[in-house]
Amino acid sequence: MIIWQCIFWLSVLLIIHSYLLFPWLLQLLASNKKENDCKYEVNELPPVSILMSAYNEEGILKKKLDSILNSNYPANKLTILIGSDASNDKTDEILLQYQKDHENIIPILFRERQGKPSVINALMNKVKDEIVVMTDAKVIFHPDTIGGLTAHFKNEKIGIVGGNIINESIQKDGVSIQEKAFMSREILMKYREGLIWGSTIGVYGAIYAIRKKLYTEVPAGFSVDDFYITMNVLRKKQRAILDINVISYQDVPNLLSEEYRRKVRIATGNYQNMKYFFRELFTLWKGKTFAYTSHKVIRWLGPFIFSLFLLSNSFLYAHHPIYTYSLYGFIVVLTLPIIDFFLSKIGIHIVFLRFVRHFASMNLALLQGFINNITGKKANVWRPTER
Repeated sequence: MIIWQCIFWLSVLLIIHSYLLFPWLLQLLASNKKENDCKYEVNELPPVSILMSAYNEEGILKKKLDSILNSNYPANKLTILIGSDASNDKTDEILLQYQKDHENIIPILFRERQGKPSVINALMNKVKDEIVVMTDAKVIFHPDTIGGLTAHFKNEKIGIVGGNIINESIQKDGVSIQEKAFMSREILMKYREGLIWGSTIGVYGAIYAIRKKLYTEVPAGFSVDDFYITMNVLRKKQRAILDINVISYQDVPNLLSEEYRRKVRIATGNYQNMKYFFRELFTLWKGKTFAYTSHKVIRWLGPFIFSLFLLSNSFLYAHHPIYTYSLYGFIVVLTLPIIDFFLSKIGIHIVFLRFVRHFASMNLALLQGFINNITGKKANVWRPTER
């Protein structure tokens, strides 16, 4: 019985720590930390290469390219390399047309699907500049986005800089409200990790900048390249930060089915990364490892922690009222996504219920990602998410 009690309370503690205590601790520790103030002035900004992998992005590509070209960054210091990953819509046509009008745009057209990491690896081999901005087609730049990211590299200790993504197009009938809340919270946590330890645990691949010399080629089959690249920068004892004032814009996904598919791909990559960076877990006294474990590893293990909670609770429910009530409460929570599913079919959308369903779907996606990982199912070739 003592073993089941230990399992029960350990699972409760891990969940509370990752989702409540750790974010609170970040807020507390970051309150007296200063942001990096060693930045390039406008007249000092270095040449920059912008890298982007695109697949069937005809709907957003012109807007994306225009946002880069209309940047406040000196045009003569920008080189734009775009890899079209065997697109079968008008993506290639758009890129070639823009190339005619802008000599700093260099399209590279792949005839067979590569997957984003392989495309980025290939593009990086063509880069001549010391600073590289990585981005996705779906993220639209603010005029100051490129300069805001690049300015930080005057500080020689900084190796990678993430940007803030402002989510637009919120709709109540899907999961865009929930996804916006999730991403906003994640960005704030990453920002504070960078402030406290110089160890943002994974910049968003849709918008970040890195020193070329610190880039680590992503292995074939990896589906979450941004996390892999960030952690390798930290391994090289360089700082990873997120500048919350460097903004770009993106429509958040609204369809739960599309968001679930995206999260399964990410979850598959999460377990690849956890295996690769396993030895980092043995230095828990370091801020980087504490943040990595608290922010990422515990959450990635969420489906198993919740399963252990339910299993131990089932053995303990009759031994004390607290176990009885917790089991009943957990069962009630498990029914809420089902209730939300049927209500949504008749056009009723309750924000709280959708939050519970969104959280449940994230953990189901983690479980499926784990299964994909151990069975060797590949997930690095993506398609754009419907938004």
